[in-house]
Amino acid sequence: MFVFLLTLIMALVETMGVASIMPFIAVLSNPGVVESNQYLFAVYSYLNFEDRSEFLFFLGSATFLLLMFSILLRALTLWAQLRFMHLQNHSLGLRLVGGYLKQPYSWYLGRHTSKLSANILSEVGYVIQGAFFTAMVLVSNLFVAAFLLALLLVVDPVLAISMAVILCGVYLLVYVIARHYLARLGHERMVANQGRYRAVSEAFGGIKDIKIGGHEHEFLRRFKKPSLDMARRSISSMIISEFPSFAMQGLVFGGMIVVLLYLISVHGGVEGALPLIALYALAGYRLMPALQGIYRGITQLKVMMPATESLHSDLLEIQDSRRNYPVTDNISPITPLPLNSSIELRDVRFSYPGTDKLALDGVTMHIPAYSTIGLVGTTGSGKTTVVDIILGLIKPSSGSLLVDGCVINQNNVASWQKSVGYVPQTIFLADDTIAANIAFGIPAEKIDIDAVERAARMANLHDFVVHQLKYGYQTEIGERGVRLSGGQRQRIGIARALYHDPNVLIFDEATSALDNVTEHGVMEAIHSLARKKTIIIIAHRLSTVRQSDKIFVMDQGCVVGSGNYDELIESSPKFREMVVTIE
Repeated sequence: MFVFLLTLIMALVETMGVASIMPFIAVLSNPGVVESNQYLFAVYSYLNFEDRSEFLFFLGSATFLLLMFSILLRALTLWAQLRFMHLQNHSLGLRLVGGYLKQPYSWYLGRHTSKLSANILSEVGYVIQGAFFTAMVLVSNLFVAAFLLALLLVVDPVLAISMAVILCGVYLLVYVIARHYLARLGHERMVANQGRYRAVSEAFGGIKDIKIGGHEHEFLRRFKKPSLDMARRSISSMIISEFPSFAMQGLVFGGMIVVLLYLISVHGGVEGALPLIALYALAGYRLMPALQGIYRGITQLKVMMPATESLHSDLLEIQDSRRNYPVTDNISPITPLPLNSSIELRDVRFSYPGTDKLALDGVTMHIPAYSTIGLVGTTGSGKTTVVDIILGLIKPSSGSLLVDGCVINQNNVASWQKSVGYVPQTIFLADDTIAANIAFGIPAEKIDIDAVERAARMANLHDFVVHQLKYGYQTEIGERGVRLSGGQRQRIGIARALYHDPNVLIFDEATSALDNVTEHGVMEAIHSLARKKTIIIIAHRLSTVRQSDKIFVMDQGCVVGSGNYDELIESSPKFREMVVTIE
């Protein structure tokens, strides 16, 4: 509202500044007009002027001050618009990041993170500057043009209407011809920008494979095409936005000659027409940029429409998702849901979005507290889906997850997740200290270093950190932990899972990428936690689950066998096949 009012005041003052040139030029060209013009004479008498030259100086000073004041107001309006734009940029970016982070895990399964990154880091700024800021400038120019045309309409209706029809008609004609092309440019620019982010994300994410395979030119090519497409679309939209200004320069020059001749003929010579000539000259000086700004704003809004609609669609989706999956904004600590008796999956079925095929088909499992459980099966058998359901990341299509007989649902899933520690196959490590990576997601000033050391000891990491690293737990590990070995990264992952002292630990093929010696050391750290925690291990190598209390064998989304290692050797053909094939 403040920006709107400031824009309105600025347009009014600017119009007054333009209008003030008429009496000044009138008195300058014909001092006798002071007595013949009732309005000028009224001001002259009211202010007790005794000399026409003093009155002329007063009029000139008033015109100058009004014009300077309008310039200052224009600068103040621009500051207010820029401030509003950048704060909206911050606000919208924050809303998107917050909205994306609060989406359920299943929401991410059908989305490319490069598109989300492009929306937050590029499209938000592009839309705010190209749509919000453009709209504000458009409103400013509309006010200026409207007030100036109203002023000219009062002075000479026929001439003002003729000018408005011709000038506005030219801009309207160009826009009508180009509007469909502008919409297509906007869509193609948005797609190209997403392609740029995808290419960069994939290039730096797979840099080791790229360097080994010598694929630098291929990934450079993948970036080059969308980058060039975006540049070309941006150039085209800018040319269309600026094109009328070049055509209008010739039209305005010829038009001013026609206006000049018209005013001289109507007012009987240059002397009588001079005040109006000055008015039209100054009005044209401000009117042409205003009209060009209006046209530029409309074309930019057309180009921005696809990106604006995309962001608006995401915001609506976030809003709908929050209704379906309410997330509290309360930052007070969540009380963990303890595990005392058992975890149970009861007749669970699940299919991923976009497919009717069941990833899990009637899975039932009973996992006693403080036991060690193995999950084995070929790729695609449903092991990771089972773990994602136990983690509360996805909801069963039918059936239930129960903890101590209590169904896990939207109301208590956050409490349950506080009781679970998870170690994935690939550990994500931030470019930060070892302590910060173990206490992942905790502000630096709130990290409990005693809890960090306790978790590191349990993960058999403490001695390495203390005796082999110069700065101990404050050692920077580099992006994605490039300064650490695979085994050290896995131990940090285990320590991270243990930092909050959870009841349940889940290992999702956490040792599959390690050599035998390193795997043996990591498994020793895991088995040292037996009977202290409930442990669930998804196994790639069956040797890692040999000591498990119970092993579930999965195939095509079903449990096809269960028991300890020796029992399954006797009773499960599928397990025997896996032993022969894998071991």
